[in-house]
Amino acid sequence: MADDSPVLYEERDTMALVTLNRPDKLNTLNEPMIAGIADGIDRASASPDVRAIILRGAGRSFTAGYDLGFGERDPGFRTYKYGAPKVEIRDGGWDPVDDYMMMSHNAKRFMKIWECPKPVIGQLHGWCVGGGTDLILCCDLIFMAESAQIGYAPARIFGTPTTMLWVYRVGLEHAKEFLLSGDSIDAAEAHRIGLVSKVFPDDELEAATEAYAARFQHIPANQLAMNKMLLNQAFENMGLRTTQMLGTVFDGVARHTEEAQRWVDGILIDGFRETIRRRDAPFRDYGERER
Repeated sequence: MADDSPVLYEERDTMALVTLNRPDKLNTLNEPMIAGIADGIDRASASPDVRAIILRGAGRSFTAGYDLGFGERDPGFRTYKYGAPKVEIRDGGWDPVDDYMMMSHNAKRFMKIWECPKPVIGQLHGWCVGGGTDLILCCDLIFMAESAQIGYAPARIFGTPTTMLWVYRVGLEHAKEFLLSGDSIDAAEAHRIGLVSKVFPDDELEAATEAYAARFQHIPANQLAMNKMLLNQAFENMGLRTTQMLGTVFDGVARHTEEAQRWVDGILIDGFRETIRRRDAPFRDYGERER
């Protein structure tokens, strides 16, 4: 892939490196990037030389979540319409099936990580926020830098998790703690509650992640695939796919409540940063946390 591609792919020894590559936009997720991630996972899955995959981000953060693109969309036409012709809509119009098809398409591409027969390690530095958590929680292991932060801020307004792996990774109590509040989570807390596997000093994260991934070359590929499928199946049996369907439906609803629409109006009037500041100021986290 070219250096200016939204996602970079590299094979190094027995590893595949899939790198989110919009550093000037904090690797916010748009359609080309989501497609590139899915393609990278497919490519690594098909490569006979790859035993493990590392998913990481270029620049200052893993990802700041979805690129919401307010003010850049054509408000008069639907963007997806599940294969049907575009339909002109009135102000405030919303097709829930259209929304579900769009967001579930994203979630299905994130879940390629879950379904990949090879171990996938998420290398988390900087920030992983909102829809970025939908992505990284699909990884088999997450290695986190000491200074990094993760959280689902849209739990406060404008979203619900779509891949909804929080409760399966950390249990009911901690999932409620962080999804009811939207609080950000530092590396020490993320490790304590079992959200991430390992925490490393910032300057050691990349080397430590690659060293760990290299260990998988000493285990037969079919053994890795069977163990991963067996572990994942336990969560599939707990209703993971049904939970994801409901989470994706609720995500669309949450973005079209009266409060959510007024919040969007605030972004268009006062700007994104100021509106986000007002959202997070009472909680003193994300951009409003004490340095």
